[in-house]
Amino acid sequence: MQQRRNSYEDGVYGTTCPIPPGKNFTYILQAKDQIGTFYYFPSLAFHKAAGGFGGIRILSRPRIPVPFPDPAGDFTVLIGDWFKTDHKKLQAKLDRGHKLPFPDGILINGHGPNGAFFTVEQVGIIFVCTPTGKTYRFRISNVGLQNSLNFRIQGHKMKLVEVEGTHTVQTMYESLDVHVGQSYSVLVTMDQSARDFYIVASTRFTDKILTTTATLHYSNSNKAVSGPIPGGPTDQINWSLNQARSIRTNLTASGPRPNPQGSYHYGLINITRTIKLVSSADQVKGKQRYAVNSVSFIPADTPLKLADYFKIGGVFRVGSISDKPTGQNMYLDTSVMGADFRAFVEIVFENHESIVQSWHIDGYAFWVVGMDGGLWTPDSRKEYNLRDAVSRSTTQVYPRSWTAIYMALDNVGMWNVRTEFWARQYLGQQFYLRVYSPVNSPRDEYPIPKNALLCGRAQGKSTRPL
Repeated sequence: MQQRRNSYEDGVYGTTCPIPPGKNFTYILQAKDQIGTFYYFPSLAFHKAAGGFGGIRILSRPRIPVPFPDPAGDFTVLIGDWFKTDHKKLQAKLDRGHKLPFPDGILINGHGPNGAFFTVEQVGIIFVCTPTGKTYRFRISNVGLQNSLNFRIQGHKMKLVEVEGTHTVQTMYESLDVHVGQSYSVLVTMDQSARDFYIVASTRFTDKILTTTATLHYSNSNKAVSGPIPGGPTDQINWSLNQARSIRTNLTASGPRPNPQGSYHYGLINITRTIKLVSSADQVKGKQRYAVNSVSFIPADTPLKLADYFKIGGVFRVGSISDKPTGQNMYLDTSVMGADFRAFVEIVFENHESIVQSWHIDGYAFWVVGMDGGLWTPDSRKEYNLRDAVSRSTTQVYPRSWTAIYMALDNVGMWNVRTEFWARQYLGQQFYLRVYSPVNSPRDEYPIPKNALLCGRAQGKSTRPL
């Protein structure tokens, strides 16, 4: 039920060699305990602003039934806001204590307006004026730095079938809000008369709306895209909230194994702990910083997992961030929260600000059981979806609202909990969740790779098991 990763990889490795603009790489993978649509990017420092994105498709094993026929084609669509300023200059601006500026545009697969091209085929005509066509899968990921985007295809509806590893109830949408860091998988049938159509991505919840387009090209078309670009929602929070609530798990579909996804009854498990996380923005020593529960994260001189593994003191302190808001003024620390292996926790993200936020937890998928406006209280649990909530790894939190998740801590390690707004992440809105087991068994956590790059105070240490 989680994204099974080795936490030695989390925050230790990265790249300073971005993929050239316009290049689109896709990994085709097959795994035992995870399926679905994801993407990768350089996650250290502010390298994400330089690009280097690619789609990740983890396919079901051949004998595992998928709840829809094989599509005629499978497209990766990477959408995101774009800054023409070099990423090093953007980073320097943040280092000087300033905020990230408004983006200069939106890209689709690294291209500006009408730069990306998706070619599809029609099958034929059943009756006069009743075209039928092949069905294609579009895997959409928002790889941007800070803006929620609305995605739509002119003249076509999208059937949502999968969200970050969960097969969903197959609902039709004319457009989809894709928040920063999120991935959706839709089926689109080419049932229109032969011509070219706009594929559109535009910003949500911004005073100035940025829009870009790609082209959906019917192979038998001789008509270029025409007419006005189809409009989408702009600042309607309730519209987006209701859409988010409509996305539910397909309980009869198989996940990575042949048992139905609904066979794990998360709603019947007792919560062992409630963690409440409140984000904030403020100045520390005259510079812009962002925090969780008043703590603005600062990196240590040694990767935290290596420090934990080699028992190096003075790098971090478990409990340096509270699991409830404290009301303190913002301060700097290498924040690490402790948690017990196999606990079942409730995490509430509370947003007191006027922006939509997006949160990700490495190494895990979690059930998004509820979201609403105002402040969360224990009575808010009465609104939870305890039957078919979607399981994913990134969730949005609407302005002056809360989002609640359930998560089974079944993955030992040191895991990053962070905002997907990358300037906020870079300036402290993150912490590490140390999921601990005293057993030290390879059954619970993969051993450290023998060729691991050891840096900081871990340099010269042996990677042999302790």
